[in-house]
Amino acid sequence: MQRKIAVAGGTGRVGSHVVELLRERGYEAVPMSRSTGVDVITGEGLDAALDGAGTIIDAATGPSPDEAEATAFFTAAARNLQAAGERAGVERMVVVSIIGIDRFSGGYNAAKVAQERIALAGPIPVHIVRAAQFHEFVSQLVDWGRQGDVSHVWKMRTQLVAARAVAEVVVDAALAADFAPGAITEVAGPREESLEEAARLLVAERGEALRIEAGLDPSVPDAELYASGGALPGPGAILTGPAFADWLRG
Repeated sequence: MQRKIAVAGGTGRVGSHVVELLRERGYEAVPMSRSTGVDVITGEGLDAALDGAGTIIDAATGPSPDEAEATAFFTAAARNLQAAGERAGVERMVVVSIIGIDRFSGGYNAAKVAQERIALAGPIPVHIVRAAQFHEFVSQLVDWGRQGDVSHVWKMRTQLVAARAVAEVVVDAALAADFAPGAITEVAGPREESLEEAARLLVAERGEALRIEAGLDPSVPDAELYASGGALPGPGAILTGPAFADWLRG
């Protein structure tokens, strides 16, 4: 197996951990992002970044939650990575995705389904790693929902997981001697948590006088499915810590 591994989104939330873990294991990890001179949409810098690489890890995230914009981003990136990877002789690819996306009908999840479909149809064998919502996601949603001394968050059952823990599973999948093309691996935190519960823990840890209220957001596609457990992992998922409260304290 070639020692050079290119990481799309390599400066992002999961990708930066992936790059760090690969380097700790002795691999040449090349982060691909606009800040490093690589654009997976226009193709700028892509061929140079992939020269000599044996593996691509796609941990890039879309710039918009809008379904049309996210779909345009992910499908273009998937096609470009497959095409440029084939030219470079890349042998395998791991794509980071989201648990439960095939149960949802619209929004960002639908864009990720389109990404998976195009990636899996390409010439380079692909392994999908679907992750639960990240611990880091909670702060983002609390801030988005803030209105004065109240924050309105989604009503959601989830199994929150640390981005670092997801990166470890992604790296293991990419380096596996028995690489499994077409396989889907799920990774989630050690126990089910509600977004409302996690938000309250976060606010308490910050020492903020902010009230958390959870409800069905009409602007969120499939809001009822989030509330009923559509984002929870299946029985074969890899469950890994820390739990959200432990992560906060750490």
